[in-house]
Amino acid sequence: MSFSTARSAAVLAIALAAFAVSCDAEPAEQPALSPSSAVSASASASSSPSSGASRAGAQTDPGNLPPEKVRDAFAGLQATLDDACTPGNCAYFLGRVHDELHRLDRAMKADPKGPGHFPEPIELVAELDEQLGGDRSFENLKKHQTALIGTRDKINTWMQGHPDDYR
Repeated sequence: MSFSTARSAAVLAIALAAFAVSCDAEPAEQPALSPSSAVSASASASSSPSSGASRAGAQTDPGNLPPEKVRDAFAGLQATLDDACTPGNCAYFLGRVHDELHRLDRAMKADPKGPGHFPEPIELVAELDEQLGGDRSFENLKKHQTALIGTRDKINTWMQGHPDDYR
């Protein structure tokens, strides 16, 4: 074995040993988060693209989330089009449709074009909210399932007629 090969093998062995030790080490203690930094951390985590499913099921205060682009919120609503209220999935599905409608509503109201640019979708969500009476329980969403899905479909149709708002 030449000196160069032996030295390369030793460097590789040291690197592997260091990696193994770092993988086996206990994680450093995380500092306690203040309530405001905990909200910031959860808001950043919920805005990542891969958190769509967890965001939909999470009960978050919409006032703490930064405004989204209409196209991103609309994509979330469109993602519900191929799903349905099945026995094992109905509560999740109806809750997600409700959450995605309100996510889009917030995005439209915060859009630089102004809420007047999206009168019909905003009105449709307001009408749905009036029917739901502030109750987003599964039983109430199930009772108003036709209105919930109808609102989603009407907004989808309206948005399809306004492609410049989501592309």
